[in-house]
Amino acid sequence: MRVLGIETSCDETGLAIYDSEQGLLAHALYSQIDLHIPYGGVVPELASRDHVRKLLPLTREVMEQANCTADQIDAVAFTAGPGLIGALMVGASTAQALALAWGKPCLGVHHMEGHLLAPMLEDNPPAFPFVALLVSGGHTQLIEVKGIGQYQMLGESIDDAAGEAFDKSAKMMDLPYPGGPHIARLASQGVTGRYKFPRPMTNRPGLDFSFSGLKTFTMNTIEAEKQQNNGELSEQAAADIALAFQEAVVDTLIIKCKRALQQTGLKRLVIAGGVSANVSLRTELAKTLQGMGGEVFYPRNEFCTDNGAMIAYAGCQRLLAGQVNDLAIQVRPRWPLTELPPL
Repeated sequence: MRVLGIETSCDETGLAIYDSEQGLLAHALYSQIDLHIPYGGVVPELASRDHVRKLLPLTREVMEQANCTADQIDAVAFTAGPGLIGALMVGASTAQALALAWGKPCLGVHHMEGHLLAPMLEDNPPAFPFVALLVSGGHTQLIEVKGIGQYQMLGESIDDAAGEAFDKSAKMMDLPYPGGPHIARLASQGVTGRYKFPRPMTNRPGLDFSFSGLKTFTMNTIEAEKQQNNGELSEQAAADIALAFQEAVVDTLIIKCKRALQQTGLKRLVIAGGVSANVSLRTELAKTLQGMGGEVFYPRNEFCTDNGAMIAYAGCQRLLAGQVNDLAIQVRPRWPLTELPPL
């Protein structure tokens, strides 16, 4: 089966063509980062309009890359949620229109299931079962995965996601949006030990996360540093704070992942989502899993952030199982992953 995948959940327009026998044939991604930088975050209406502008050109681009015509596409998959309602509607309506025009089936895909299955696009994919850490700007979740659609939520953030904490902390230091990569670069110049940040919710049992207090601690640390230096935050102080913040987030995620693996008795960990591209997180998780006799899997960097390839793959698996949508355009800005039917 050959599937055209469309991703428009937030501020990236992703298109891809996946073939169940040949693998990924083509993919293209357009990021709206430059559009949203002046506002310090994603403006939903601007995101929706830009998806309208880029969807059809990117569709033509991936069709040309794959040397594929409309009659060679067997189905269309699109992100139906969770995400920004306007952005989701643009992708859903485009997908349904293409499917109707081509006489092909269409299926809405769960955005986080796409992330969870993104490592399956690699040459060495993980086998089921495993524990998945989905960590992005909108989600921080630990899930026991026994198969596609067989998900048990082990823990999640009760407030802000880790990626949001990165973005907001970066904004406090006047770093550009999105903040994660800029915090990581600044942290590489920091000196460890100058500041001691808390590891939230690690001193109590359970696998839930909380990062709102860490943002407050970061803000208070920055303000205290400025008061001691005539209202200025030196470059070295900013780097040291960035490093302390990153270490706190990474340590917190690792502690919870280790608990999840011990609780489930599993040895395989999958990390996916935008924050999974963080080098420090990957390095420390690899050390932790090696010490436990386990393995860690993650997608290549270009598939850590939102992309069409993960939607095409996830959609293909469910389409092969016979799942399709009717012609009604339905999206879900909020959609628990555990509501998905098992294959």
